[in-house]
Amino acid sequence: MGEDGGVTRPSPRPSSPLPTVLLSVLLLGTMLGALLAPTSTAAAPSSPRAGEERIDYVAMGDSYSAASGVLPVATDAPLQCLRSTRNYPAVIARVTGAVLTDVTCGGAQSKHYFSRFYPQTPPQLAALSARTDLVTMTIGGNNNGVFIGSIRDCAVAGLSAGYQGRPCTEQHQADYLRTVRTRTFPQLVKAFRAVRAAAPNATIAVLGYPWITPERGSCVGLPIAPGDFPFLHRLQRVLNDTIERATRRARDLTFVDFSRVSRGRDACAPVTRRWIEPVVGTTNPVVVHPNARGEAAMARHALDVLGLDDGVVITAPPLRR
Repeated sequence: MGEDGGVTRPSPRPSSPLPTVLLSVLLLGTMLGALLAPTSTAAAPSSPRAGEERIDYVAMGDSYSAASGVLPVATDAPLQCLRSTRNYPAVIARVTGAVLTDVTCGGAQSKHYFSRFYPQTPPQLAALSARTDLVTMTIGGNNNGVFIGSIRDCAVAGLSAGYQGRPCTEQHQADYLRTVRTRTFPQLVKAFRAVRAAAPNATIAVLGYPWITPERGSCVGLPIAPGDFPFLHRLQRVLNDTIERATRRARDLTFVDFSRVSRGRDACAPVTRRWIEPVVGTTNPVVVHPNARGEAAMARHALDVLGLDDGVVITAPPLRR
């Protein structure tokens, strides 16, 4: 995946308590929901045309698939998964009239395709069969602690350095990039091949991650040293590239690339434009994750790439603070 957005088919730490507070925000924000005024995605419902059968659709993946933090939470899903009724799979299902089986779960890694995440969550692969027509997923960011680890480490490094220089880049860049390339890649290839084997007749779409940070610059919403923003942006680019390479290695999967369409929609963008919520000044209880607008946009782009968009307009209302 290049920057042009092409689509591929098939120090000593200070004694201040601030680091602990900041880490608590990051970790709890990633795992817990709270009662805020919900935002929603609006999509006109669709029904099969005469003579057509409904699409048997299975949604897999992590919190970006589950829309963790976008309320309301689905009551038929394990609470720990923080699955929203307005996640991008729900939008896709409404647009296409598909019958949706949603096994997305916040915090999931590709290994949870094969094993339980929580006692009440079967392996995600169990939802697939030869009758499955469509599969979507966003997965890989949680593998080997890349997402939460990099945000946590950069937040701590920035605070310890008084937000000067690029402390996180110097301390952690090589390790995180190596982890994605050498550990996450084979894990994803294994998972994607297993999905194809379990759903041999399905169209399978792997959605990349929309941009979380700008390529350069900084913002108060993400308490990280300005010099570390290029590293975090590069790490995400390498992760998305790795996901795309894994789809090609697995064969006969479609990668949905967000590098172009999500540019300028990151967590540093104005509240009326951003698709990803920041840590400070967030409108969602789960930080550094898509808001309702972002989930709607992910659905819209996936439908377009897959040729399933029949002109239905998918929008989300303005975010409320």
